[in-house]
Amino acid sequence: MKIISNFLIILLLSTSSSFSQKKKKSDQKKDASSVKFNNFKWRNIGPFRGGRSVTSTGVYNAPATFYMGTTGGGVWKTEDNGIHWKNISDGFLKTGTVGAIAVSESDPNIVVVGMGEHAARGVMSSMGDGVYKSDDAGTTWKHIGLDKSRHISNIQIHPTQPDIIFVAVQGAQYGPSEDRGIYRTLNGGETWSKVLYVNDTVGVASLSMDMNNPRIIYAALWDHARSPWQMRSGGPGSGIYKSTNGGTHWDKLEKGLPRVIGKAGISVSRANSAIVYINVEAEGQASGVYRSDNGGLLWKQVNKNRIAVARSWYYMEVFADPQNENIVYVLNAPALKSIDKGKTFQPMGTPHGDNHELWIHPKNNQIMINSNDGGANVSTNGGKSWSTQQNQPTAQFYRVIADNQVPYHIYGGQQDNSAIGIKSRTNDRGIDWKDWYSVAGCESAFLAFDPENPDQVYGGCYQGIIERWQRKTDSGKEIKEYPELALGNVPKDFKFRFNWNAPIISAPSDSNTIYHAGNVVFKTQNGGIDWEVISPDLTRNNPAQQVQGGIPFTNEAAGGENYNTLMSLVASPHDPKVLWTGSDDGLIHITQDGGSTWTNVTPKKMEEGIVNSIEVSPHNPAKAYAVLMRYKFMDLKSYIYKTKDYGRHWELITGGIEGAHTFTRVVREDKKISGLLYAGTETGVYISYDDGMQWDVFKSNLPIVPINDLHIQDNDLIAATAGRSFWILDDLSPLQEALNIKGLHIVKPKNAYRLFSGKTAKGSAQGTNPVSGIYLDYYLPKKVDSLMLKIEILENDAVIRTYTSDKPKDFVSWPGGPSPEIILPNKRGHNRVHWDFRRASIPAVDKVFVYGSYAGSRVAPGKFKIRLSYGEVQKETQITLLPNPNIEATTADFDAQQKLLIKIDSALSNIHSSVNLMRNVQSQLQFYIKTLKGNQTYAQLIEKAEAIDKQLIDWETNLIQPNQKTFQDVINFNNKLNAEWMYLKGFVDSEYPKVTQGAKDRFKDLLAKWKIHQNKLTVLIEDEFSAFEILFKSMEVPALLIPELID
Repeated sequence: MKIISNFLIILLLSTSSSFSQKKKKSDQKKDASSVKFNNFKWRNIGPFRGGRSVTSTGVYNAPATFYMGTTGGGVWKTEDNGIHWKNISDGFLKTGTVGAIAVSESDPNIVVVGMGEHAARGVMSSMGDGVYKSDDAGTTWKHIGLDKSRHISNIQIHPTQPDIIFVAVQGAQYGPSEDRGIYRTLNGGETWSKVLYVNDTVGVASLSMDMNNPRIIYAALWDHARSPWQMRSGGPGSGIYKSTNGGTHWDKLEKGLPRVIGKAGISVSRANSAIVYINVEAEGQASGVYRSDNGGLLWKQVNKNRIAVARSWYYMEVFADPQNENIVYVLNAPALKSIDKGKTFQPMGTPHGDNHELWIHPKNNQIMINSNDGGANVSTNGGKSWSTQQNQPTAQFYRVIADNQVPYHIYGGQQDNSAIGIKSRTNDRGIDWKDWYSVAGCESAFLAFDPENPDQVYGGCYQGIIERWQRKTDSGKEIKEYPELALGNVPKDFKFRFNWNAPIISAPSDSNTIYHAGNVVFKTQNGGIDWEVISPDLTRNNPAQQVQGGIPFTNEAAGGENYNTLMSLVASPHDPKVLWTGSDDGLIHITQDGGSTWTNVTPKKMEEGIVNSIEVSPHNPAKAYAVLMRYKFMDLKSYIYKTKDYGRHWELITGGIEGAHTFTRVVREDKKISGLLYAGTETGVYISYDDGMQWDVFKSNLPIVPINDLHIQDNDLIAATAGRSFWILDDLSPLQEALNIKGLHIVKPKNAYRLFSGKTAKGSAQGTNPVSGIYLDYYLPKKVDSLMLKIEILENDAVIRTYTSDKPKDFVSWPGGPSPEIILPNKRGHNRVHWDFRRASIPAVDKVFVYGSYAGSRVAPGKFKIRLSYGEVQKETQITLLPNPNIEATTADFDAQQKLLIKIDSALSNIHSSVNLMRNVQSQLQFYIKTLKGNQTYAQLIEKAEAIDKQLIDWETNLIQPNQKTFQDVINFNNKLNAEWMYLKGFVDSEYPKVTQGAKDRFKDLLAKWKIHQNKLTVLIEDEFSAFEILFKSMEVPALLIPELID
């Protein structure tokens, strides 16, 4: 070994840098609408309780793969028989409701969907915008035409030539249109030809291709029309048609069928192409299942049971089993199965009662998927059992309201299910079935209660049913004002007419006062035992619009066709005597004396339509916003009206709301900022910063879906969607401060409660929790350059947590190791991160698995400061952290907890820092042992180094357990002192702050143990290290050592 130098140099380097802020031009005030919001995302809380689906299909050569089309929620796919579903259409479709879906048998990459549901209701139904196609099994989608088809019932793809596609266009239901009939493409959707058309009120209800001979196609045409008050299902244009040359020519099949029919479903048997089934709506006993045994030349009625044809406009689907010519299914409520070619039917259990689609695997009739009003479900045993629908966040909600609990609960009526309450967040990793519960009313419910004490909930249902539900007993009592059975009857004969979604509200000034609206306004102050009518009829009250709900064959009187009813009812938050009403036939009224007198304040020239929402400004008692919907008159434009003088004058405020389908459903005003408006439309949310003069789309990650209602609670914006359940935009503070931004800006967060939530896994079948902590929002006028961006959290002016935009160069982790720190985004515009209530993390020991968390302890309620720094520029604001009101705790309890936690953090930091320092010493010792070994000159030094190294190893093994590598190893290998400290930290760092005596005792014991090891280390440093240093210097060990050079 050659001697290069005669001294050892050990350097501990620290560097510091200072940056000067570049001079910038004065920031000019920007239009808030141009501000970019990054990572300002909505979260879907569920419920994961499926909503309506009218179409689904499987894949011929992938028996576990299925697609589901939903009403409002787009296209979903499962590759594991329905255990997991994933939306695959977000970002591609321009409308949300799917009416038909098909996958090519010869090329499963080709998937075609038709938009607009075919079971088109008078309520909660949306129109579509044509046909979309995927060439990569749903990864991407392309619009391929038929823009104005409105509602599509079926799609058939040629079994061997996938460029040949037939689309059954049902067409618009609220008006005549030539965009209906059967369309065919021979080139994969590049061009289309209308190959069957009767007239502008006749669409196609059902289409069936003979897959043994695809030149043969059967179609059921449907002469139908809707008005807001009536469904006409049937007429001279309805009929059964057949083509034998691939759709070029069609023949009407009539022999054996009723002369005039309504809606029909049709299916040709794949097991025997001569057999064709139809389920036909017709007059009286002529309705029922018909079968042809000769390809449609002659039909015979084989079943006239009402269960197969009830409520014909909504059902009528029929499906022949592809392997057994004797089996046929009819879908209604319930689903029906026949094993004798339709002569008799037996109910087949499905997860939901209203059934619309059944796809059966062509080569294995045990594999099937069913679509119904609760979602889609897969069976692998011929319908004996089905996959769950509790993993589909596709619920359709009419309205939304929330209480003032902490955390708040959200309430709404889910179409074709119950009215529910659901938690906005949980302590678990997500929001699932145990976090929602049924309340008063049914699917179509408005809900009302005392927001401070929601033990008693009032909820509605169709035909004016209203119920009072008690939380304590989970039981309800019907309290309808005049309990007549309206089902099946004609509205003109009712004493009172009620909308399907009849308003129910509690008075803001007195929660014991409940209002209910029919065609008049009712009031009760004793829980519905007595009701007072406080208004005249506030509708157009046109007897010609109060007729039988369904003609000519099937009546429809569930309540969806009731007309001349009140659709919106609002009590002023400023004056208990002021009430507003809006009717489904386009009238707005106001009372300013508690109902003694009412004034018609309908905007001049406002046409007939649904006044779906009225919002009284929380800032100005004379100001209100009214939203009119005219889609039932085939008018899809937005109509938002604003008044500043109690309705005497109105102005239309819709500038910027654009799109062929983007009509507005609801408007809400921000509770903090006057003139900051939120609009829910058919395709998403819009925002206005100038009281409606200009609107801009505010999408973020919110999917294309109808927004039926909006509600602001605890400064969060809640959206009730028609097909994607509930969504929450947490903390509106960035939007509320958008007009006041000048340059670098830190947003003051809303006051937050000290609530802890688990992180929801991406893709789980649970509603998403908010982050556990406080959102930190900041604005950057441009993307930051080389200077570091920094956010500091200060408690009593001391920094307890720091985040930066710099990615740590030396950070590594391992199983049981530290979590990476948040890196501040540096994008232009608003950026959002969060502080998790914690102090700085505990130093980690490399590759050491710990039974616990390296995270710092959580702070107590109080006031904190946020400091945003960029170069020399700093911005500050305050955070107020509130105690969880559900926990009984005193300030003294929190103080004691915090003092102990800080001591525990300190002890842990000392332990880990000491271990890291000694590991550094060990690495130096091991270097000399390795380098000098074999050189007898340094034998005594090597011996000393090895002895110290062994003592350090023994010392460390009392503090950490290096053998633990996974979670199970905490059972296999005994835990050491640091793990005991970690456990105690987690034990004390609880939502409930009061420190137990056991924790205090354990702290003393652990501190005593750590003191012993501290003392051992002190002795080691003072004695052994000093002795080693003296010996080292006496031997004049060179600072630089290199091996002998070899010639």
